[in-house]
Amino acid sequence: MLQPRYLSVVLALVIAIVTTAFLSFIPSSDLVTMTIGFISCFIFGSVLIYFALDYLVFQEVNSLYDRIKQIKKKDFSVTPRKQLVEKENPIELLRKELNTYVATKEGEVQDLKKAAKYRQEFLADVSHELKTPIFAAQGFVHTLLDNPDEDLEIRTKFLEKAAKSLDGLDSLVQDLLTVSQIETGAIKIEKKKINLRPLIEEIFEQVEAKAKKREVSLKLIAPKGEIQVKADTQRISQVILNLVVNAIKYGKEKGLVQIIINEKKKAYTISVVDNGPGIPEEHLHRIFERFYRVDKSRAKNSGGTGLGLSIVKHIVQAHNSKISVQSEENKGTRFEFKLEKA
Repeated sequence: MLQPRYLSVVLALVIAIVTTAFLSFIPSSDLVTMTIGFISCFIFGSVLIYFALDYLVFQEVNSLYDRIKQIKKKDFSVTPRKQLVEKENPIELLRKELNTYVATKEGEVQDLKKAAKYRQEFLADVSHELKTPIFAAQGFVHTLLDNPDEDLEIRTKFLEKAAKSLDGLDSLVQDLLTVSQIETGAIKIEKKKINLRPLIEEIFEQVEAKAKKREVSLKLIAPKGEIQVKADTQRISQVILNLVVNAIKYGKEKGLVQIIINEKKKAYTISVVDNGPGIPEEHLHRIFERFYRVDKSRAKNSGGTGLGLSIVKHIVQAHNSKISVQSEENKGTRFEFKLEKA
């Protein structure tokens, strides 16, 4: 867009030409008169239009533009009006600024809509997940209350089922608290030098009974010697344990679960690999979401809370890393993340 001085010259020239054209139709007008009229209209028109545009329009708009910049910087103080000196056209600047502002606000609105949808889905999922163990325990307890003379063996069986449902509810609440605390920073990651080899061997001992039940073999493939990394012992143990338990639980019977550690220049890559049925491709991008289950009926029977992989993702991210998953149906699944060398 034109600056006020150029715009005033153009407008004054147009007015002078139009005025001279009208003078030419007057019989008494001669060349000198028309020349004087043209020059007078052009000079006075240029000056008047320039001051009108500069002081009444451009400077006011430029002041408005400066004020918008202040607001964006969260500076709400009143500043003195500054004279417009060789700036980009303020109307053009204002247009650009308003377009940017509108685009930003539109993005914020979309983010708020996504957050609202996420909260709704999360509340619905939590309600559903809490309802199942509560109703189960409630049903067993009320059955016993309504039948006080029931056989001791049946009473014991019902109480054990009620206790199992309440244990599941407790696990769910604990996992919810863990996710919330990690997200809000209430749980601090305390990195220190640890050796992964004994930590993984201890995890294998913990899951040995589960592995034997499904006749699953456990194997560690790693460089010789100590595997020193910077990590929070408890949290990384939780990550690896969760991934191994899932591999045993959802892999195939008489299968193989491997932890493969590869040494890089500045980090170790830890992979948990199974040779199970795999995860369909359409589910891969969502498996780290809270309560997302690939096979809902099967997951329910296996007793998980649906929060394990979400916790894994948050803990790995808290270690400035990222967890990835690769899977092929009927061939197996690989979860992989990196830890910094100590």
